[in-house]
Amino acid sequence: MTQMLRADGKHAIVLGGSMAGLLATRVLSDHFGRVSLIERDALPAQAEQRRGVPQGRHTHGLLASGRNVLEKLFPGICEALLKEGAVSHDIVRDSRWFFEGACLSRPPSGLNGLLMTRPLLEAAMRERVLANPKVVRRDELVVEELLADRKSVRGTGVRASGQALLGDLVVDATGRGSRSPQWLEQLGYEKPAEDVVQIGLGYTTRFFRRKPTDFNGDTAVVIPPTPKGKRGGVMLAQEGDRWTVTLIAHFGNNAPEDLDGFIAFARTLPAPYIHEVVSRNEPLGEPHQPDFRPAFGDATSCYNAFPRAIWYSVTRFAASTQFMGKACLWPRSKPWSSKTRWFQMPAAWPRPFSVGRLRSLRFPGVLLSAPTCAFPRRGRRTAGVKLVNWYISKLHKAAHADPVAALAFHRVGNLLAPPPSIMHPRVAARVLWENLRLSRKGTTKLRLVHDGND
Repeated sequence: MTQMLRADGKHAIVLGGSMAGLLATRVLSDHFGRVSLIERDALPAQAEQRRGVPQGRHTHGLLASGRNVLEKLFPGICEALLKEGAVSHDIVRDSRWFFEGACLSRPPSGLNGLLMTRPLLEAAMRERVLANPKVVRRDELVVEELLADRKSVRGTGVRASGQALLGDLVVDATGRGSRSPQWLEQLGYEKPAEDVVQIGLGYTTRFFRRKPTDFNGDTAVVIPPTPKGKRGGVMLAQEGDRWTVTLIAHFGNNAPEDLDGFIAFARTLPAPYIHEVVSRNEPLGEPHQPDFRPAFGDATSCYNAFPRAIWYSVTRFAASTQFMGKACLWPRSKPWSSKTRWFQMPAAWPRPFSVGRLRSLRFPGVLLSAPTCAFPRRGRRTAGVKLVNWYISKLHKAAHADPVAALAFHRVGNLLAPPPSIMHPRVAARVLWENLRLSRKGTTKLRLVHDGND
């Protein structure tokens, strides 16, 4: 039986009931009389893994900006998550960020993150979104095509499991398997240009028992891979007195799933912290590797560069909803153009992703596939790319001892400051001074060693 909802200026449609879809639904409910949330899976009532969220079994947490936005959208959600066992922490003071051979300085920062598993966070958000009387829950529906009224640029909708649903705005939050490019092509629109940096990233995740004495109470360890070693890892405290540990590698040789192989892989990381835990703490549950399946959220932008991806995947969706909310305030009487209508909302991504792309180009094997490239090719290391990567490396070295440099880096990583802020004269001067000091210190040591051998 076909059901038709008329487009009346009050109806928005969101495709996908995962993190991005839930956030989009919450924001749109402030501007539309009703919001239909369409999801292919059956939405669970409790915190549990879903087939449509394979990445939900891997390491997750909220950066400071993500926590702030979620608390604004869902007042009281952070307190509720803490009661369920989520771990609150100062992302700088309580974490070990290992860059350029040492941990960054750890001053109190006020950048408060929240650590928990993806199912716990998603269940808390889903409960609050579905409790909104404006939200119409439509799970176990498969979206087959987009609908468009050729006579009016304002008519949009979808056909899902035989039901024709018309609305005034359609948001695609279906993730990496989004079919919007194909649907738009069928409607006569141009497919969006795709720019891909192929970083060859693979990872394996396991849970371990967490002891109060581990790392003197620190709650996070981040060890990014280096161009030389190409291996890294991240370990975050989670509810239920657990650590979630994700070991990653570029260009093959991924961490094995078996415990002995996992431990042996951890031993090869640039710092020993993760190996200390996985070699002595009790393993919990089964290992997991990603199950990749062939807009908003991952439907428009996928980011795999390590280490910030573990937090970005949630935090960027939260940050992007602010753009969506502002866009919904545009005059309803002003029709959108046929080309921008489909992409205006998803296009507003926080700019730190451009920095992540540049950092990925440090690795010699990274390939670039862009609209101007007929085939994937080695990513261009322009003078600008090399300069940015050189400066960030110097920033990390300075941040070993300089709290100002460390906080500048973390504020950008938490989406609380724009990337150019790390080059503010006050920060750049400290980076230059600290690196000059380290250079003189290294030269002095070498001279002393040489003199002693004469």
